[in-house]
Amino acid sequence: MLDVTVLLLNDGYASTAINSIEVFQSAGVLWEELNGGTPEPRFRVTTASVDGRLTAPASPLTIRPRHAIADIRKTDLIFVPAAGLDIDAMVHRYATLIAWLKRWHRRGVTIAGVCSGVPLLAEAGLLDDRPATAHWALVEDYRRRYPKIRWQPEYFVTGGDGVYCGGGLNAATDLSLHLVERFCGHEVATRTARAMLIDMPRVWQSGYADLPLRIQHRDPKIEQAQQWLHENFRQAGPFDTLALRIGMSPRNFTRRFKEATGETPLAYLHGLRVNAAKRLLEEGRKSVQEVCSAVGYDDIIFFRELFRRHTGLSPKDYRERFGQDSMTRAAVHGRPRLSA
Repeated sequence: MLDVTVLLLNDGYASTAINSIEVFQSAGVLWEELNGGTPEPRFRVTTASVDGRLTAPASPLTIRPRHAIADIRKTDLIFVPAAGLDIDAMVHRYATLIAWLKRWHRRGVTIAGVCSGVPLLAEAGLLDDRPATAHWALVEDYRRRYPKIRWQPEYFVTGGDGVYCGGGLNAATDLSLHLVERFCGHEVATRTARAMLIDMPRVWQSGYADLPLRIQHRDPKIEQAQQWLHENFRQAGPFDTLALRIGMSPRNFTRRFKEATGETPLAYLHGLRVNAAKRLLEEGRKSVQEVCSAVGYDDIIFFRELFRRHTGLSPKDYRERFGQDSMTRAAVHGRPRLSA
């Protein structure tokens, strides 16, 4: 079981902390309870404020944390919620917290921030030379203050290599579900989303690709190519053209891409398209042929074989197992047992 510390901060929106707490606590639990199964909690969730005292978000309530940050001795994930709009005041108020985030990051702990909490990660230096997102209305101010960060407000969720960001308020749920998927797998995340009657995480605004940009490597040219593929995977043309786009020879591009990502450009593109297809099949609004075309394939036989090779299921079987209709039927006919 993984330990999660959700921070409680002043002046931000309480929902960005509370929604995340409920997503993490529901993973492996709520779906099982609703369907008469045996709960298997995936996360042990606690809360902390800087000093352990009551926090006052931007709403007529106060929230009491379980701990002060100094009391946290073990954690695998730290979640930073929205924290107010005045960056100077926030940086001054949370200087101790910023140093605390740095220390935990050096220990290899995953750190995620959402909306106006993202500057705390930026001040800690965790986002330099990385892609990041935040609320669309705030990003231009953040861009001027933190020019080393590759701001991508068109994305709901960005991240990798142990640091993640979410966009606006509702993106706290997207980011939390994305982290559930990263830590626990796709099936646990899907069941958590269905049980809570929320959508699976909207990671990319294109509505299709959902793989985070891989930044474990330090090859900016390949990161540029990856970003282009994420944005254009449906109509990605010859890789020779992409290589020229980023100023490399085709042969050198293929070699460096595989060194950086562990995959050939073609395998990476297939992975993007299969993940896009999975999301469309889960939504259940398109036929398999329409899904095939929507993600960039003309040959449905090839698409079916590729999908099975990646998932172990045919597109039809995947929809029956993970689609919204199948999840709804299971919830209705599974003799749900409501928790107290």
